[in-house]
Order: sequence, then C-alpha cells, then structure tokens
Amino acid sequence: MTAPSKTTVHTISASTVGRYVVAPAPDGDTAPLLVGFHGYGQSAVEHLETLRGIPGTHRWHLASVQALHRFYQTRTGRVVASWMTSQDREQAIQDNVAYVRDVVTALRSSSPPGTPLVYAGFSQGVAMAYRAALAAGHPCDGLIVLGGDVPPETQDVQADRWPPILLGRGRRDEWYTEPRLHNDLAFLESRPIQLETVVFDGGHEWHADFYEAAGRFLERIHTGHAGSVESHVSSAS
Repeated sequence: MTAPSKTTVHTISASTVGRYVVAPAPDGDTAPLLVGFHGYGQSAVEHLETLRGIPGTHRWHLASVQALHRFYQTRTGRVVASWMTSQDREQAIQDNVAYVRDVVTALRSSSPPGTPLVYAGFSQGVAMAYRAALAAGHPCDGLIVLGGDVPPETQDVQADRWPPILLGRGRRDEWYTEPRLHNDLAFLESRPIQLETVVFDGGHEWHADFYEAAGRFLERIHTGHAGSVESHVSSAS
C-alpha cells in the first residue's frame, strides 16, 4: 500500500450577503448614530430591541449589524448568527471589519460631518465593537461594551485613538469572569483612556443598571460633553 498524500489547506475569498436592521430617528440625518453588535446565537433584530431599551435612544439613529455566519438555533429553528471562530481567524477579522466599514459608510452617507457615532457590543459582539471603533475607519465618539473581552490585537493601538468606553459585567457572569474583567481593566487603566466601569448584580445579560448607565453615557455624547467623563469604577447593587 502506498502512503496517503499529505493534505494541504487552502483559502479563497468568497462574497456573501450581510444584513443590518435600522430604526431611524425622528430627527433624520442629523441624529447621532448608535451601531450595535449582537452576541453568539443572536440576531440583529433581537439586538436592535436591546438598543431601543437604552434610555434616550429614541433620539438616536439605531442600527444593528448581523454577523455574516448564520445558522439555525437548534431549540427554536430561528436564524441566528456568529461573528467568527478560531479557524482562519486573521482573515475573518479583516472580513468583518471591512463589512462593518461598509455598513457604517452606508449609514452615514447623508449625515452631516461630525455627527456622533457610538458602537455597542454584547458578549461575542464586544470584540467587534472594539475592532469597529479602532479599525473600521470612521471617527468614533464612544464605545459601550458588555460581557466580553478586549481583543488582543487591539492592545497595540495608540491610546489617542481610543474613544471613551463604558464597560459592564454582571457579578454572576460565568463567561466574562472577574479575572477577565481585571485583565481588561489592567490594560485599559494603564492608558489615558476615558473609562467608566459598571459591575451589577446579575449574570451574562443586559441589566437595568447597565441600561441606565448606557443611557447616561449616550446623553453625555449627545450633548457634546463626552470629554468630561472621568475614569472610575462604580458598583451597582
């Protein structure tokens, strides 16, 4: 018997269709823009409803971006999505960032220059929110992240490119654990980055305390006072 030939792995670019859902603001093109990224096994529609739950977002132009890798949720049969896996990770990151860049370009096509832009991510979508803020090519005024890590490749980005950040974690979150939070804080607090941290009495979820903090964070940006946010850690009970 002859020995089997050695297997080699190849990659090739392929196009696919991306989806995002939008809730326009009453003020139209002049309203600030909040762009969200859902967690693993969720959908853009589901995350848009989350964004609508943040106090004050009725004055914002809301958009929720759906991850490119769709699948059926086993329990319900709903179409949900995932941002990426570890396979071909670097190329997947580049593809996702380019996708988000195109979405935001389309969203801002008729907006006046300087219209505020904030990204928000939950769970697996947190990494996308960081990457969008730092690599998608659109000036970002704020970053809301809940239940997910700072992606390692962003830690080399110069501090002056980081927007103000609102970071949240539930005390009972078994995925974004306390050690993971402390690792992120050690990095973020070592830089001159405007940071507000909210630790609430809950799990891996959008909690009322974080909704309220996100509303206040967006209001500061909307009224042009984002620069006055001071770095601190608050603990909500």
